[in-house]
Amino acid sequence: MLQCTLWLNTTRGSRIVMLYQAQDMLARFLAPGNFVVSSMRKSMSNPFSPAHYMPGSRLMRAQLELLERQTANYPKPDWDLGVATRVVLSHDYCDLIEFESDLSADAPRVLMVAPLSGHWATLLRSTVAEFLPDHRVYITDWKNTRDVPVSVGGFHLDDYVDYLLTFSEAIAAPVHVVAVCQPSVPVLMMAAVQAMQGRDQHVASITLMGGPIDTRLSPTEVNDYAANRDLEWFEKNVVKTVPWRFAGAGQKVYPGFIQLSGFMAMNFDNHMSKHFKFFDDLINGDGDSAEKHRQFYDEYLAVMDLPADYYLETLDRVFIQHLLPKNKMTWRGQAIDMTAIVRPALMTIEGELDDITGFGQTKAAQDLLAGIDESRKLHWLQHGVGHYGIFNGRKFRDVIAPKIKDFMASSI
Repeated sequence: MLQCTLWLNTTRGSRIVMLYQAQDMLARFLAPGNFVVSSMRKSMSNPFSPAHYMPGSRLMRAQLELLERQTANYPKPDWDLGVATRVVLSHDYCDLIEFESDLSADAPRVLMVAPLSGHWATLLRSTVAEFLPDHRVYITDWKNTRDVPVSVGGFHLDDYVDYLLTFSEAIAAPVHVVAVCQPSVPVLMMAAVQAMQGRDQHVASITLMGGPIDTRLSPTEVNDYAANRDLEWFEKNVVKTVPWRFAGAGQKVYPGFIQLSGFMAMNFDNHMSKHFKFFDDLINGDGDSAEKHRQFYDEYLAVMDLPADYYLETLDRVFIQHLLPKNKMTWRGQAIDMTAIVRPALMTIEGELDDITGFGQTKAAQDLLAGIDESRKLHWLQHGVGHYGIFNGRKFRDVIAPKIKDFMASSI
């Protein structure tokens, strides 16, 4: 997190050519200090250590933990769902994984398409957990481009669609596809290609959650950021080269730490207040609240790099040219007709307080997919939730998830 804060405070309005190398050097520079701070904090937290009972030790432990977390690098989190996972298909940039289940072979199958937007697929841990008891769940587990050798070739938006075509057809029909935010566009591209090629027997329903189908509607700060700059600006300022010490050395990427910085900048005061509260919780001995903070930020601060080609193409085709709602999107040079999609049922979900995907942007798919009968369409606006509340939290568990399950059941 300290690296993100430094990036926010020192690079606004400037261009640092060797930014990735500088960030990597900073992370390595901080690592020994982080180890020392962590060791001190653990020593003072040990009830068998005399330091645990020193005057002011609780304050000292709180300060040490805050510093430890500020200087840490956050790895890919574990799923921690109490079930094993297995790789069904493995591609260069993504694995299709299945959560092992004791359910019968005819249990409904769900393909969750996790966003390729900087966070790991584990961001959907709570989403997956809601479907595990009564569904066979599969998910796209995207790989960190930093660790993908440049020799395998690049990754483009069309490749994304190819992956989804392969993944959806590797699962026994019928499949319910759930796209969380960013993948809403490539999922519709996949469905259109399947329909146009007569391959649409597999997918029974499509659920789009907070997806940027038409960002011309109720544009957010994120949308304006993309629309008010040309591709050359993004290529010069945020596309970086992976340093030599990683397996993906030489890859052109949109670094995860830059994406995280952007996320944090949108709600910087809120993030700072949460860390002050965390400090108070540690001092006051509120272990439950402190643990919730740890769990959230262990996930939120764990980021991955995106392939530059895919990132730039998504900006251009989705956020700048708006090709999908104009029905001008292409795949492998072939025009895609959204009205060709007729078989799957369609559900769209939006959050009233979503500051990433604006009001109406996801619902736009309802009109765009004119070939689907109106009786097989459903839109749900969830009041009182923001972007993350669409797929996580109490209202997701109590309201949204049950509605999705009912919709899936009625679509077969």
